[in-house]
Amino acid sequence: MKRPPIIGVTPLWDTERNSVWMLPDYLRGIKAAGGIPVVLPIEMSEEDADRIVEICDGFLFTGGQDVGSCPERDALETLLFPKALQAEKAILGICRGLQFINVFQGGTLWQDLPSQHPSEIVHRQAKPYSAPTHKVALEGALRTLLGKDNIEVNTLHHQAAKDLGNGLKAMAVAPDGIIEALQMEGKRFVWAIQWHPEYLFETDPNSQILFSHFIKHCITH
Repeated sequence: MKRPPIIGVTPLWDTERNSVWMLPDYLRGIKAAGGIPVVLPIEMSEEDADRIVEICDGFLFTGGQDVGSCPERDALETLLFPKALQAEKAILGICRGLQFINVFQGGTLWQDLPSQHPSEIVHRQAKPYSAPTHKVALEGALRTLLGKDNIEVNTLHHQAAKDLGNGLKAMAVAPDGIIEALQMEGKRFVWAIQWHPEYLFETDPNSQILFSHFIKHCITH
């Protein structure tokens, strides 16, 4: 029997409290799919990052502050992402994770959807976060994986990918044109989604499949 893969999870950062923290839903989603989640340190050297990439089978780039507004997160992910990419590790980005990957690859962001891209869709929903609030149209590999043209998703963001970065391809689009999922072409598994399957996976089969697909690619590395 193959050992469960170790998944490095980028930490959340509380600037006011100078504190690392984590939402357990990310960890539960990975655990339910058969992985072992490990929350990474917020600070690491080049040597630390090399060792962590060697140890981990995959990486989850979590949600959090806007890209460019949290130096601690930006520095960590800017160091870690290219090393994980070069090592052909499986990578899944969620919310900020999608935005970071897009920017790292030279793409741009809608900095504030309500003011820059007005829409009937409210992209920052109220609780409960486990309740889907709008549809997305699926494309490419994500459509093939789920076997559906559309799914319902939750939403907790005010920024979004605008112009896609180098090598990135959309896999889901909201009715108002906002990119909701992307993948990096030519890589074994680099996917990112704008919604939050960690809040949905306990009751939503699509989210369960998404986490399981990620973990599967970590196992087969």
